[in-house]
Amino acid sequence: ACHSRARQRAMAMERNCTLLLHFDKSAPPNEDEIKEQLENKDVASKVSALKTTIQLMLNGESMPSLLMTVIRFCMPCDDHMVKKLLLLYWEVIDKTGPDGKLLPEMILVCNNLRNDLQHPNEYIRGSTLRFLCKLNEPELLDPLVPTIKTNLEHRHSYVRRNAVLTTFQVFRHFEKLMPDAPELIEKLLLNESDVSCKRNAFLMLFHCAQDRAVAFLTENLEQVANYGDIFQLVVLELIRKVCRSDPAQKSKYIRCILTLFNTTSNAVLYECSSTLCALTSSPTAIRAAAGSYCQLLASESDHNVKLIVLERLQELKDKHPRVMQEMVMDVMRALASPNLDIRKKCLDITLDLITPRNITEVVHALKKEVSRSKGPAGEGESSADRSAEYNELLIGAIHACAVKFPDVAATVVPVLMEFLADSHQASAVDVALFVREIVEVHTQLRPSVIAKALEVFPTITSPRVLRISLWLLGEYCTDAEEVAAAFTVVKGALGKLPLIPSASEEEAVDTSKPISAPTTSQRTTVLADGTYGSADVARAADGIAAAASTAGRKLRECIVAGDFFLASVAGATLTKLALRSRLHVSDERIANLVAADVMSIIIAILRLGTTRPVDLRIDADSTERLSACLMMLSRPSAEVSQLWLSDCHTSFSLMLAERKAHDEGESTGVVDAKGKDGKPVKPAPGKGSKNQPDIPEVRQVDALINLRQLRPNGAAEADMDDDDLETSADVLKGGEETEDFAERLKRVTQLTGLSDPVYAEAFVTVHQYDIVLDVTIVNQSAETMANLCLELATVGDLKLCERPQSYTLAPGESRSVRANIKVASTETGIVFGSIVYDATGPLNADRTCIVLHDIHIDIMDYISPAPCTDLFFRAMWAEFEWENKVAVNTEITDVSEFLAHVVKSTNMRCLTPPSALGGSSGFLAANLYARSNFGEDALVNVSIERRQADGKIMGYIRIRSKTQGIALSLGDKITLKQKGAN
Repeated sequence: ACHSRARQRAMAMERNCTLLLHFDKSAPPNEDEIKEQLENKDVASKVSALKTTIQLMLNGESMPSLLMTVIRFCMPCDDHMVKKLLLLYWEVIDKTGPDGKLLPEMILVCNNLRNDLQHPNEYIRGSTLRFLCKLNEPELLDPLVPTIKTNLEHRHSYVRRNAVLTTFQVFRHFEKLMPDAPELIEKLLLNESDVSCKRNAFLMLFHCAQDRAVAFLTENLEQVANYGDIFQLVVLELIRKVCRSDPAQKSKYIRCILTLFNTTSNAVLYECSSTLCALTSSPTAIRAAAGSYCQLLASESDHNVKLIVLERLQELKDKHPRVMQEMVMDVMRALASPNLDIRKKCLDITLDLITPRNITEVVHALKKEVSRSKGPAGEGESSADRSAEYNELLIGAIHACAVKFPDVAATVVPVLMEFLADSHQASAVDVALFVREIVEVHTQLRPSVIAKALEVFPTITSPRVLRISLWLLGEYCTDAEEVAAAFTVVKGALGKLPLIPSASEEEAVDTSKPISAPTTSQRTTVLADGTYGSADVARAADGIAAAASTAGRKLRECIVAGDFFLASVAGATLTKLALRSRLHVSDERIANLVAADVMSIIIAILRLGTTRPVDLRIDADSTERLSACLMMLSRPSAEVSQLWLSDCHTSFSLMLAERKAHDEGESTGVVDAKGKDGKPVKPAPGKGSKNQPDIPEVRQVDALINLRQLRPNGAAEADMDDDDLETSADVLKGGEETEDFAERLKRVTQLTGLSDPVYAEAFVTVHQYDIVLDVTIVNQSAETMANLCLELATVGDLKLCERPQSYTLAPGESRSVRANIKVASTETGIVFGSIVYDATGPLNADRTCIVLHDIHIDIMDYISPAPCTDLFFRAMWAEFEWENKVAVNTEITDVSEFLAHVVKSTNMRCLTPPSALGGSSGFLAANLYARSNFGEDALVNVSIERRQADGKIMGYIRIRSKTQGIALSLGDKITLKQKGAN
């Protein structure tokens, strides 16, 4: 009995309903209390009781005894709120009995609905008509049809509008009740003046009598521009459907679409552009559609609408690049939006459209945006316009333009170098790396770039930018004047020796302590007439004097604060400059003086590192680096000078060449393709190579060839959208590889045992955002199983899409049941459940339950390798808060083999270049990156070494992500896979 009651409640909750309300059933009132409130003469009590009743019934409670109470005490009430609640009550109650026939009480309800349809108040008439749209009982609708037709001629447009919708729904579901509905609606359409009524009438003809709608549109084609926007939207939908079924009508309707481009409604303008792009590929039409999209970018204030419009422009860019190249400056108007996502998408589209014709205008616009982002905020300009993230986007866009078109590098480099002194480190580092690459690739720009670098060096505040700038000065200052200027700038940034700070200097560096105010003192002076007098002299405080002495000396501050990595770079730069000075100075004594000056600076750095507190002392690597500099300066030789001045530069050139080759290989899809000998494999024509045409697909001789041009009118695929047809074509071209039988068997999970009365197994198919379980259920017993139900539940961010259904299985019968599960995030999930059925045998009167084996959803199905720059990887590594540290425990003895095994097991991309992983060293550190289908980032750092004693690999694998689920799931996957490596 308990199972039966629960099943009835579940069926009541799952029946067809158009209303959903939340209700807290902590302490619901009983039926007697509700009945007492309904019988009360107070209108407020009736309203409260009706609301409670509706909420309880929507949440599965059955209250049949209240029906007559509501009819007796609520139906005669003329209050508008009560009448509205009554309509909701009629909507949610069961109108039929157990035998499927209409309840006798519904006759009284039908009579009340007829009276409301004839009520003098327009609101009551309209609300009742809207309620009739949701009725599925023809026995209730049949007596009301004459009254519905009468309301089509009501004087008020609100009543006529709802009467048209009611007629539409009645004719759609029960055509026999109103066979003359299309004629009535067509007559109303011809004489109607209200836009809303006209739109509803045309909508009905569009769905139920398309020939009548087409005839009306043909007769009034010139007047469509004068109709309201809601009517024009339906017209555009009809035009798309008609032109798909009869392409010969395109020319007639395209002229109508072009006239609608002058509308003031943004919705109509958007639909016009979408319809025009779907119907024709004419450059004129595409140019008009793109212009309308750009107009929407400038006029629409909603950020979501702008993002949608940019998506459409991106689709046009892929299909019609030549037309969109003319509109690139119009697309860039979206940069005026303060939203960062809009700006990013706009720059992505712009970078794909740059050509030699428009590169000058694009770069000029980007330079203006850079200048505006650096300047003060204007009137109505938010701080987001000058955000650091926007500066990064602009710098990346200018970098891409300079790489693609080297001629513009000379105009953008001076503007970007102003960002070297930016307080936001990411923007400054981006510029520094860009300038480093430009100086190497474009040798003609080196003098101007070095001069600008020397100018802005004292204003740089970021330690990493200081390191890159010092390396630039050491590598590319080759002339005597440049070497001398670089010496002056670097020594000026270091300040006077020794570097050990005084107490006042440490107080100036410590910003937590307030700086004391200046003091005044009197001293004796000689006046103009030769006599003696006293004067007040202002004396700066010690802290202010020390702060003034270190102004513009960020390099000295960082070294004093304990950044000895920066100190080692400064020592190496001064060493290179001292070695180059020997090439320009003929006097050996002067060269030795320069070397001695540099050695004194290096010794001062080493002395600073040994006298600082324990936590600020110099590290062993920096000590070794500076000691090598001292050795080089004390005993210079030609071979070592060649190593410092030429070989380092050659290594940098090779690194840039390797990166360029890697990027080109990535664009052609052959980065990871390797042959049996480990060498990269060239792509076959048409399989990822952009320079070679695609090979035509080979089909079997008996394969079906589908020709759309020969398809008869009215075919099933005639109603497909163009996007659907393109998707189908992509599938036919082999966009998805066909799995063999062995691979399919790996995804079959046995849910029950072979000796159970019910055998079940599931075939798991993982799509992008959902999981499909095809469960095969077999009745292995000799009895019929009634009300067999597959009940599933989930753990994690998984959600079942539908309620289970009941089946009846005969002995030996099998049935396939499909369950859809939505996936909300990237993490390992579990699907569990049971099979419940009623056995019909005399010995099995109770309900039987069989618990199913758990189905584990693998995280590898949702993540895929993706490209990522080192700078972006480091930024995300510092930002993400969830970290999972996995200790290495494997039988593999080779570090490179273990890294390859981790990459294969986690389906991630190794960001560390192959040149950095080569050699036979026992140490290895690499970064891995992947992105999920939901846009989540997964970062992995592998740091391992091989022990000399036993040859085993030890170390850690650190995983970081923005969410906890992906970090834990990926860690469990790595722990499981590394143990079973062999």
